[in-house]
Amino acid sequence: MSKDPAPTVYLRLRKNVRLHEGRVIRLGDIAQILAPGDSEEELQQLIMDRPEQKDGNRIIIDMLQIIGRIHTLMPGCVVEHIGEPHTLVEIAGKEKKPSVLLFIMVWLLLFFGSALTIMNFHADVSMQEVQIRIVEMVTGKRNEHPYVFQAAYSVGIGLGMIIFFNHIFKKKWNEEPTPLEVEMFLYQENLNHYVITEEYKKLHQDARREKG
Repeated sequence: MSKDPAPTVYLRLRKNVRLHEGRVIRLGDIAQILAPGDSEEELQQLIMDRPEQKDGNRIIIDMLQIIGRIHTLMPGCVVEHIGEPHTLVEIAGKEKKPSVLLFIMVWLLLFFGSALTIMNFHADVSMQEVQIRIVEMVTGKRNEHPYVFQAAYSVGIGLGMIIFFNHIFKKKWNEEPTPLEVEMFLYQENLNHYVITEEYKKLHQDARREKG
């Protein structure tokens, strides 16, 4: 008689997972699972880790660790994984209500800081003299204070920033990511890469200590 083929479990790990403090980490939280029969629901509830305060707020769940846990539940099964070989789990504490006073202070700091930056740049390149010269070329008369031109120029800077960043308050003109969103994405990717590298170093150091 031929033996029944070993069941195959397919996994796709998520890159990043954010869980609330005090929760256990289950396989269903960090991965998409495809398994035969009722085993898929059991795998969803399979506990991978019980984070403690000493573990910090970021934990790495490695594929080798996952395979070991799955084999304890389903001996002899074949595990096929797709994509990332690990998941970075961020343990989030209790969310605090945003401070209105802090928001106003940051807003004022950014507003006046940006205004001073633009004014200093204009002073460095003699923008006022350039604007006076442009008005003189267009109208044929020299005006030492071309307020209409300067007001239109200021409005144009604001509109240009809105178009460039493709964002005004919560509204976007199209689905393209803004330059700021791209930079934040790249920063988050680099941060995650650094954290994962450091966590692997800690895991190797702990393994050496246990062997020693």
